[in-house]
Amino acid sequence: MHIADVTMFYAPASGGVRTYLQAKHRVLSGTPHLRTSLLVPGSERDSLGDHHTLPALHLPLGQGYRFPLRGSHWRDALIDLKPDLIEAGDPYVTAWAALAAGQKLGVPVVGFYHSDLPRLMGDRFGRYVEKRLTRYVKDLYCQFDSVLAPCNAMANRLREWGVDNVRVQPLGVDLNHFHPQQRDPSFRQGMGIPSDKKLLIFVGRNSREKNIDVLLATMRQLGSHYHLLLMGPGMPHQVPNNVTVVDRCCGAHEVAKALASSDALLHAGTRETFGLIAQEAMACGIPVVGARAGALAENVPLGAGILCQPLDPSAMAEACTVLFSNDIVASGRYARHYVERLFSWDNVIQSLLEHYIDLCNIERPNALAHHH
Repeated sequence: MHIADVTMFYAPASGGVRTYLQAKHRVLSGTPHLRTSLLVPGSERDSLGDHHTLPALHLPLGQGYRFPLRGSHWRDALIDLKPDLIEAGDPYVTAWAALAAGQKLGVPVVGFYHSDLPRLMGDRFGRYVEKRLTRYVKDLYCQFDSVLAPCNAMANRLREWGVDNVRVQPLGVDLNHFHPQQRDPSFRQGMGIPSDKKLLIFVGRNSREKNIDVLLATMRQLGSHYHLLLMGPGMPHQVPNNVTVVDRCCGAHEVAKALASSDALLHAGTRETFGLIAQEAMACGIPVVGARAGALAENVPLGAGILCQPLDPSAMAEACTVLFSNDIVASGRYARHYVERLFSWDNVIQSLLEHYIDLCNIERPNALAHHH
């Protein structure tokens, strides 16, 4: 069985989608009778093993994204690969190319709806744009044989728009990498953060839907017993003096160490589609204080953190106070346990593979049926 993934969301800093594809290809590479290919934009046409790049325009929007303009090259490249199933990981040119290739080859095509395009653009450009994009997304995703969404909230939105064959497919966490043992006793000292402070952390891009301003307002309310570490590209530099900023893209090793060495994650995002950083924080054994919205509302369980009214610094500050007044170490242990149970990449990809096999109507070889 040969599975091909195609997406434009594969920049060096592209976060969740790239993490998902790398984990998927790593897990599936150990499965017998299975081959995976990945087709992504790059500076030139290139093939290295099963990793293929096609030239695409560099987007000036940062994060190193490239935007394919003509779908025909992508369609032809997919047809040449002759996969048994194609998965498209974005709602743009490559998605239409995947559908066209699937039709020509007579194979199922899956659309993974990773980010809520109408909502994100509606936040920026208003209701009319949101309406137009909703219609576009509906028209596109109704053509796939199966549509994957990373959380129930997104799956339900797609269903409301009239997309029927939607399946919730959570992402996973690298449990060996994001682990309580990454804690570094000298970490705070190295960052110049006093060891007696209650240390909150947020890691991510400073994009609008992450609501970094709410985090800063929360810190002003919490005062000097608390400290916040903000890590990620584009973070503000005008911050209260109980906030430390690391304004760049941080590698996974650095992020894991920072999470495990903090006391809790502080997350004000209201447009999370899976909330990977929250899962990574929980895997590192720290609880989450977050906005009760999007994927955080369903992926941060009672006992592993506290959710509060979105966009409300007072409510968020109060949630922090409550979290620290309880047994925060026990919350962290429970958080780790929860992620181990539900979001190990092996389990997540195994259930995805079973879905692929059903879509392809392939007789399961015994090796596949029993391979965990």
